[in-house]
Amino acid sequence: MHLLLTERLTCPRCGPEFGLILLADRMEERRVLEGRLGCPNCRDAYPVTDGFGDLRAPPRGDLPEGRAGTPGRLDEQETRRLAALIGVQEGPGTVAFLGATARFAAAYAELVPGVEAVGLDAALVHWPRLPGVNRMVSRPGIPFFGRTLRGVAVDGALGLSWIGEAARVVAPLGRVVVSEAPEGAEEALIEAGLGILVVEGGTVVAARG
Repeated sequence: MHLLLTERLTCPRCGPEFGLILLADRMEERRVLEGRLGCPNCRDAYPVTDGFGDLRAPPRGDLPEGRAGTPGRLDEQETRRLAALIGVQEGPGTVAFLGATARFAAAYAELVPGVEAVGLDAALVHWPRLPGVNRMVSRPGIPFFGRTLRGVAVDGALGLSWIGEAARVVAPLGRVVVSEAPEGAEEALIEAGLGILVVEGGTVVAARG
């Protein structure tokens, strides 16, 4: 997990108004490998283990299975299509991938120079540390301050609440890409203040003006 990324993380328990404080035990090349992210409001602490952040509000329990699978070789055309829909051509900046879309995090980080990819899915706990990839899981929402990410790709199977969260954290001129969009996705994005750009083949793309 990149050090600068931790400055934008918020407490899943207290809400997006409350930032977290990093207590790092081990770092390499500005990446946190072991440590905790503490909330000064509720005094809870969220562990970072081997670079993977567990930002689930308590009770945590065991990690769920996750939807992203393993970081195998992806279809290059599919990766480039998603990158084009996200619309970020170069860094700096942060783009998040939620649920099944997190399988693209590593390929996207390799494709788009200078961008930090955040994969939010429990399956990433089994991934190795990869350049430009920040692995974490969160609940009940996306643990970032509002309007701070340049783009968000959302697995529509996660539901409308996560689509609303993606709209909350995307920055001005940033895009939200929803794959396998459920009924009501367009309305949720519009209600959150985004404009619809593309509706095609189960994919919805919206942007904050």
